[in-house]
Amino acid sequence: MSPAPVRIGVVGATGLVGTEMLRILEERSFPVAELRAYASQRSEGRKLPFAGGDVICQVLRPGCFDGLDLVVVDVDDPLALEWVPEATRAGARVVDNSAAFRMDPDVPLVVAEVNPEDLSDLPKGVASCPNCTTMVLVTA
Repeated sequence: MSPAPVRIGVVGATGLVGTEMLRILEERSFPVAELRAYASQRSEGRKLPFAGGDVICQVLRPGCFDGLDLVVVDVDDPLALEWVPEATRAGARVVDNSAAFRMDPDVPLVVAEVNPEDLSDLPKGVASCPNCTTMVLVTA
């Protein structure tokens, strides 16, 4: 049985991590029903290659997360603090790569290889990632 297709948004899609996120989603044949790429105004309208086609960069605006199931956020903390709650209010689950929610007791720090079960209970609809050096150490 194939996993259900997911409507996903990537915030920070033109940055180093965002670009890698798009590459991994494609490489692993993640079941994408819809992909929305968000970036700064200077990248608005930019075409990013994905799955044999292109996805057009959008800017963050009220209502931009409506209809999405999952939003992956890789932007500076102030932007994450502003837009992650918008995504959860729109009904999406969020994976936040910033440090904005790492110390929040209601937001689990998740490393897929260590504690993936923590994704089943997201009181605020958000999972946070520990910083890159911590992820390497806890995986080992």
